[in-house]
Amino acid sequence: MSELQVEINPFKSVRENANAYFEKSKKAKAKLKGLEEARKRMQASLESRQAKKEAKVLERKRKKEWFEKFRWFYTSENSLLCIAGKDRQSNEIIVKKQMQQNDLYFHADIQGASHCILKEGREKASAQDRREAAIFAAVFSKAGNSGIAGVDVYSVFPEQVSKQAQSGEALTTGAFMIYGKREWFKKTPLEFAIGIQEKGRIVSGPLEAVKKQAIAFAALEQGKEKKSETAKKLQRLFEKKTGVKAQLDEIASMLPGDCGIKAV
Repeated sequence: MSELQVEINPFKSVRENANAYFEKSKKAKAKLKGLEEARKRMQASLESRQAKKEAKVLERKRKKEWFEKFRWFYTSENSLLCIAGKDRQSNEIIVKKQMQQNDLYFHADIQGASHCILKEGREKASAQDRREAAIFAAVFSKAGNSGIAGVDVYSVFPEQVSKQAQSGEALTTGAFMIYGKREWFKKTPLEFAIGIQEKGRIVSGPLEAVKKQAIAFAALEQGKEKKSETAKKLQRLFEKKTGVKAQLDEIASMLPGDCGIKAV
C-alpha cells in the first residue's frame, strides 16, 4: 500500500496547517457537489432533447386513416365511426361517396351545419351511440359559436337524403333535401372534448367518447377564446402529460371553433 504524503508549511503551526487542509477539503467537496449537479442537469437536458426528438419522429411516422380528412370520432358504447364535413365540398363528398345504406344521417336543425354520418348506425347504433352522433352534429353547426346551450338535431336513413329539390331546381354544393319521418334529439347539448392518443393522434367529440379513447383530454366550452390560442394551450398540455408534441394544425382542425379549456 502506497504511503499518503502531505505537504506541511514549516512557517505555520500544526493547527494552521490542519485548518488549511480542512478549507481545501471543503472547497473540493463543493466542487464535487457542483459537478454532480451539473451532471444531473446535463442528463435531464439530454433526456428532454431525446424525448422531443422521439416525439417528432413519432409524429412524422404516424399514418393517417382515410376518415381523418373529415371531422370524426368513435362512439363510446359500440365504437362506431362517426364522420362530419368540414366545408361544403367535404359535406358533398360525405353524403355522395361515404354514406351507405347501413349508415345513419344526422344534421342540426339550423342553417350552416355539417352533414354527419354514423357508420353502420342503422343496425348497430344504441341510444347512446345515436345521442353522441347528435351531439357531434350539434357542435359542428353554427349553434357552436352562437352562445346557445343546445340545438335540435334530427336523424334519417340514407335513402331520405336527396339531391332532388321539390321545385326541380338544382341544389348548391353541400346542400341536400330531407324527405320523410325524422328521429329528433331535442335541445341537444353542445358538450365537447378533445384528447390525444398514445401515438399522438388527436381525437375530439362528445366527452364520454373522448374519455374512453384518449390518454389525456380536456373538456371544452364554446366561444371563450380564440381557436388558435386554445390549440397552443392544448398542445402544451398534451405534451406535458404524455411527452408527445402533437401537430398544432391537427389540434386546430379538430376544434369546433373559438372555444376555451373548461376542465382537464
